[in-house]
Amino acid sequence: MTIVPFLKMHGLGNDFVVLDARKQKLDLTVKQRQRLADRHMGVGFDQMVTLENPVSAGADVFMRLHNADGSEARACGNATRCIAARIMGEKGHGNVVIETVSGLLAAEAIGNGHIAVDMGPAHLDWQDIPVAAACDTLHMPVALGPVSDPVGVNVGSSHAVFFVDDVNAIDLPLIGPQLENHSFFPNRANIEFAQIIGPDRIRMRVWERGAGITLACGSGACGTLVAAARRGLTSRKGEVIVDGGTLTIEWLENGHVRMTGPWTLSYEGQIDLDALVNGHG
Repeated sequence: MTIVPFLKMHGLGNDFVVLDARKQKLDLTVKQRQRLADRHMGVGFDQMVTLENPVSAGADVFMRLHNADGSEARACGNATRCIAARIMGEKGHGNVVIETVSGLLAAEAIGNGHIAVDMGPAHLDWQDIPVAAACDTLHMPVALGPVSDPVGVNVGSSHAVFFVDDVNAIDLPLIGPQLENHSFFPNRANIEFAQIIGPDRIRMRVWERGAGITLACGSGACGTLVAAARRGLTSRKGEVIVDGGTLTIEWLENGHVRMTGPWTLSYEGQIDLDALVNGHG
């Protein structure tokens, strides 16, 4: 038996299993990650977070991400807030730097249970998304059923944002996976559907690459605000309302995107990694 502790955390319902590999090396297989993600036969999560020792000077921890399908993810804003809160508790101060495969993310506690994260710059070139052919990412040539003309943004991970009149009218389980795997996105993409409510309010629903429908997507909310501001539909700061709650997003003048929102520790537990392989965990 290989018993390891874990945390169950979430940001606005976007939920995570957090494993700590800073002292004990953990190298789960794809099958183990998929089994752990199963909400009936495992613990259940949108993303698995593994804490590792940082590589870069100035970083407090390295955060590695895997999706529910077992694939590695590059960024997750909601997970970043959760991990920032955890590391702040360990360090005893309200400013930490989280290292990811997409770069260093500085986070600060701002009170009332909220954490603000500098998610890094919004990348807008077609090669940064990436997409299959050169194009203006403000109007990408992708259409499927009732949606078309998305905006491409990369905020640590790739996003295609479709503006619609009513997000609730979109058949997300049907159209989401088709767009995620569209041939125009060689590495797949996160798919957002956004409804403009006002100059500083957006309603958004998301189909996450490798995870499916989630209640919130932090990097997706960042990408959506940037896309709306690029189109002149909103200002550079506003609220993005997701299924699980509200995030405050600001596209700063230096090109970086600042995300502010809550975090929650649901519970702590233990899991037998060997049982995940054998099908009994």
